[in-house]
Amino acid sequence: MIHTSDILRAKLLIVDDQAANVLLLERLLRSAGYSAISTTQNPQEVVDLHRQNRYDLILLDLNMPEMDGFQVMEALKSEEGDGSLPVLVITAQPNEKLRALKAGALDFVSKPFDIAEVLARVQNLLQVRLLNLETQKLYKQVLVEQELSDMLLHNVLPQAIAERLKGRSKLTADHLNQAIVDSYDKVTVLFADIVGFTAFSQGVSPEVLVGVLNDLFTRFDHIAEHRGLEKIKTIGDCYMAAAGLPTVVSDHADRAAHMALDMIEAIEDFNAKTQHPLNIRIGISTGAAVAGVIGKSKFLYDLWGDVVNTASRMESHGIAGRIHLSEATRQALIQPFALEERGVIEVKGKGEMSTWFLNSSI
Repeated sequence: MIHTSDILRAKLLIVDDQAANVLLLERLLRSAGYSAISTTQNPQEVVDLHRQNRYDLILLDLNMPEMDGFQVMEALKSEEGDGSLPVLVITAQPNEKLRALKAGALDFVSKPFDIAEVLARVQNLLQVRLLNLETQKLYKQVLVEQELSDMLLHNVLPQAIAERLKGRSKLTADHLNQAIVDSYDKVTVLFADIVGFTAFSQGVSPEVLVGVLNDLFTRFDHIAEHRGLEKIKTIGDCYMAAAGLPTVVSDHADRAAHMALDMIEAIEDFNAKTQHPLNIRIGISTGAAVAGVIGKSKFLYDLWGDVVNTASRMESHGIAGRIHLSEATRQALIQPFALEERGVIEVKGKGEMSTWFLNSSI
């Protein structure tokens, strides 16, 4: 909302080659409460003055020698761009009024001056101009807040899912209750657990503990982005990611395998630089899954299906420093990898399973 005090604080410039006209307009405006008033009788100074002071309104006489008001307005366009200029023209010629408006002036005042007309037109123009400026400021603020919301949304959800949420026509109770769920025939799920983290956490401060986790998981995030996996979530010191969703790809198993190998290198590099004795145990499995966003608040993209349980078992039944694969993942690999057969093992909740260790890419 624009208050009278805001209008009276506006910066004004009076331009007229006649000293008497300048003095009359200045006294008239000051008596009405305007205080930030500048004047000049030299039209060639207008652009420089406006560049320095950014006037809210310029009262500009059209009929001046050497450089008339139309030439001044043309020069001002280099500062303001095309469209309306913050100019109220002053003229005694009726035929110049329309020409001035077409040249970009906001309004006109006729000579000889009518006090009430001058004050009314100045006030109205300033009110509209200040309102437009406030609207532009609010609009920019909305854009900044929207960009922040979009950034947060894309950080929480996969981009494709975030765009689907944003694409809904309106947010109603029905929309909030409407889950986003997709089925996938083949995805590859990766679980990684930091070995020895519980014992490590007992000997360091909470700040160091959080710093270590943040460092490691940030490294894993970069790997996931590089290898084309979707980070699903972290639970304590456990990291979960998946390949093949929400965008379906044929090489999902290969992507997960490369990420696992990169994660082994990442924790080795972390230990070498920090002198921490940490290790990692990774489990991977492939199969059908359902993924999506459920709930009314604190949206989380999650994954469900037997493949999730199997990948978790591959991790928990694995060995520190190694990558443990299910038979389904071995069969899904497209690129050549160096695999080591572990054989048949008893897996909790799954029974006997043939599993493999991933040693390297070939």
